[in-house]
Amino acid sequence: MSGLELARFQEDVTEAWLTQALRQAGVLRDAKVIGLTTRRVGNGMFGDSVRFGITYDRAEDEAPASVVGKFASKDPVSRANGASVGLYETEINFYRSFRSSVDIRTPRPYVVDIDDATKEFTLILEDLTPARGGDQLTGCSIDDAVRAMDQAAALHGPRWGDPALLEIPWMNRRGDTNAFIQEGFKGYFGEFHARYCDMLEPEYMAECQRFSDQIGQYFAPRPTPPAPQHTDFRLDNMLFDAKGGSVPLAVLDWQSISTGSAMLDVAYFIGAGLLPDVRRQHEERLVRHYLDRLRGYGVTGYGWDTAWLHYRLGLLQGVFTAIFASVVTGRTERGDQMFMTMARRHCQHSIDLESLKALRAFAG
Repeated sequence: MSGLELARFQEDVTEAWLTQALRQAGVLRDAKVIGLTTRRVGNGMFGDSVRFGITYDRAEDEAPASVVGKFASKDPVSRANGASVGLYETEINFYRSFRSSVDIRTPRPYVVDIDDATKEFTLILEDLTPARGGDQLTGCSIDDAVRAMDQAAALHGPRWGDPALLEIPWMNRRGDTNAFIQEGFKGYFGEFHARYCDMLEPEYMAECQRFSDQIGQYFAPRPTPPAPQHTDFRLDNMLFDAKGGSVPLAVLDWQSISTGSAMLDVAYFIGAGLLPDVRRQHEERLVRHYLDRLRGYGVTGYGWDTAWLHYRLGLLQGVFTAIFASVVTGRTERGDQMFMTMARRHCQHSIDLESLKALRAFAG
């Protein structure tokens, strides 16, 4: 950002720095920031998010009362892994150049900057509070799941089948990363097993083992209509009833957006966000609701049988994430709770819909 020094961590956000940033963003004219309060928000594993409460020397109508800053994780393991697989660059690019081309509700960005050498970055975003944060551990209601399906369609629909997506380098660099992960996945699963064999039920650990054994098939290319894929579309990255209820749902954390299968986002959310008994009762209705919303964006030729197969395969992203993300981020008590919850729900989802069988059949 022109003339604005990169704020690498929350301590770099001073009154003078934020005054300059908000003026450059066009939301501050003559007022100055004269006081800041800070509070950590969210449960991001690769980034640290902080809410800055702001005091000004005078009132201005458009001046935000608070903003949210996002920075590379201070945990050296999480930061190194986030940088090495391009998560930080990806989120910066989303806010810089892609956000305006889709309809999904996200925070307005005020500062979007990155150090290309170190991959340390600054995001200063609109604060959407008061809001009700999603909680991966407790799950959500069906009404909240419907809202999530609406926002999934708002992400996927405007660019559905757009061949230009395949020409965006930062949304299509997973080939080398996936090859690297696939090569080392036996080791990742070994670490996962060592950490969690006493916490995760045997039937779910066995499903994780079967998934690990089929990792090559999981990463094999599959023809699906290209769409923007959030890839981590789950409750911890969502704010419900945001801005005091004027925004039904806003979606956060764009570090993993890529070109891929839209149904992966749908299946990943439903599998992680609903308790198994509730999911079994409502998942087909939720998928049909999503497809109805998708047709509102002019999407045609994507029938139920194809969508459901893509859904059954897409839910395996949850099994993958539970294994991989748990061993490449700094370990915390809540992180263990979250990853075990995800492993249980996604493994049960995979068992219920025989997803590994579908994967073998699809791979031929």
